[in-house]
Amino acid sequence: MGMEEKHSNRNQYNRNLLKMFLLAMMLVMLFNVLVVQRLAEQQVRSVDYGTFLSMLEGSELSAVQLEDNEVFFVDNANQIYRTNAIAQDYQLVERLDKAGVKFNKVYQKQSLLETIFVDWIIPFLPLMLFFYLVNRRASRSKGAGGLGFNSMMFGGGRSGAKEYVVKEGEVIKFSDVAGQDEAKESLAEIVDFLKNPQKYTEIGAKMPKGALLVGPPGTGKTLLAKAVAGEAGVPFFSIAGSEFVEMFVGMGASKVRDLFRQAGEKAPCIVFIDEIDTIGKKRDSGSGMGGNDEREQTLNQLLTEMDGFDATKGVVILAATNRPETLDPALLRPGRFDRRVPVELPDLKGREAILNLHARKIKLSAGIDMNVIARMTSGASGAELANIINEAALGAIRNDRNQVIQADLQEAVDTILAGAQKKNAILSEKEKQIVAYHEVGHALLAALQSHSAPVQKITIIPRTSGALGFTMQVEEGQKNLMSREEMLAKIATFTAGRAAEEVVFGSITNGASNDIEQATKLARAMVTRYGMSKEFDMIALETVNNAYMGGDASLACSETTAAEVDRIVTEIVKEQHQKAIEILKANRRKLDEISMFLYQKETITGEEFMEILTRKESLPEPEKN
Repeated sequence: MGMEEKHSNRNQYNRNLLKMFLLAMMLVMLFNVLVVQRLAEQQVRSVDYGTFLSMLEGSELSAVQLEDNEVFFVDNANQIYRTNAIAQDYQLVERLDKAGVKFNKVYQKQSLLETIFVDWIIPFLPLMLFFYLVNRRASRSKGAGGLGFNSMMFGGGRSGAKEYVVKEGEVIKFSDVAGQDEAKESLAEIVDFLKNPQKYTEIGAKMPKGALLVGPPGTGKTLLAKAVAGEAGVPFFSIAGSEFVEMFVGMGASKVRDLFRQAGEKAPCIVFIDEIDTIGKKRDSGSGMGGNDEREQTLNQLLTEMDGFDATKGVVILAATNRPETLDPALLRPGRFDRRVPVELPDLKGREAILNLHARKIKLSAGIDMNVIARMTSGASGAELANIINEAALGAIRNDRNQVIQADLQEAVDTILAGAQKKNAILSEKEKQIVAYHEVGHALLAALQSHSAPVQKITIIPRTSGALGFTMQVEEGQKNLMSREEMLAKIATFTAGRAAEEVVFGSITNGASNDIEQATKLARAMVTRYGMSKEFDMIALETVNNAYMGGDASLACSETTAAEVDRIVTEIVKEQHQKAIEILKANRRKLDEISMFLYQKETITGEEFMEILTRKESLPEPEKN
């Protein structure tokens, strides 16, 4: 350690001692104001001289202490009082004798030295000793001086970043990450740079200082960052964006400085900041009044540190977010997070690979078809697929099996999508019949329209999500585009449950609430986002907010246009609803036959459904209740 560094550490140590002294003084002052003075006020009450005389005349006093300019006295309840003495009251002693009040010492006043020693020195010394020991211990752990006092008292100098120490055989590699081939290819170059930096420095190339992993929750962003560190064989630091946010302004910036200091000492290494949008949100254009000072100072410090550190040392900053649209543009410019790596929801091939990857840890029976499960879980994230595998294993245990079978996996999918079966939900015979016709109505429309996905399963067993039954449709392959005809067919299928109730029972129930919501949402998207209406053609009338967190949309048009949008959406849904009624009326015998079969079995497969639908000779039409 050089002389300059020792001198700097000694100055820091002295500054910490001064901070401790001032803090101890402040605490003692607060103690005296809030505790000592209040206790003294509770012990001795101050009253005026008139009150003293009235209490004397009422025989309420038991003892009096006369001083030069004050009178202390005690009432019959042993409460001590104080009042200012009146010099002209020459008859006071005579009145006291007449009232039979004793002259005693009722209150011992402290001298100035006693007050300083008792109220100031005694409370101050233990506090100073405590702070000194805290600073000494923290200084030893970080070297002389350091930021021991700040770190121990406020966490101000320590970033809180956790370094993952991976045991041999537990290193995460790219082979442990499935369904994200494009993301792995983008990150492979960073791994090569960390392994062979001289190859890049010889030609004069500079690697990106930071890479931003963007995607929905549960897609494996943190796992990918660990895989990069595992492939490169370098230390991995992980910290959440929320850990930078502190109550005191400046603490977050101090943590950023400490994080980059640690990274520089451990280089080459990977630093991973999860949920960076916590500190990286766009800064306000106006000055404002407080509120965001701490967050903005933390962001400014992060921008400065990323500009200042040398990328050739082998420090790579990876960050993850599912809200990229909220990030400050300065954070995304070249020289900072200049590489954006999409980590999207897996496609069919990716879902199958993820299922097979997690299935390696459990015992599977022969004949398991993961492709079927992958097709049933369109839109599921990697975390949800891992949960499905675990639920299947738990289901096998509940059924006293030591291996997972196909039925366990399919039931796990139903549990994740619609909730577990409600064992105590008992439907009346009438309700059960209505639910059966409702679900078969969906399935019939899906099967009889050329643009609908095949039916995989129909059930009328109530679920914990509130669904009294559901119809599962599964695409035969990966589908990325949907035509206008397919969307209309899907809306007709959504309305078919309610249509079946109308055709068979002549009345409607509240069981179609979710169908109504889905049909309306799709019809509105056709008009406002996909340009599938003649009235508005290819005009965007809706803005999608945060596509990775639900994709909520807001209209970007006038009230008149919004009213016209509502009218067109209503017409689309009405038209498809009427279409569903007509199709079900034309196939009433099949509707009755399949519904009665479902009513009896409660759950039927897509094969059973299609076998009855395509059967030329059907059973007699069942009697209605």
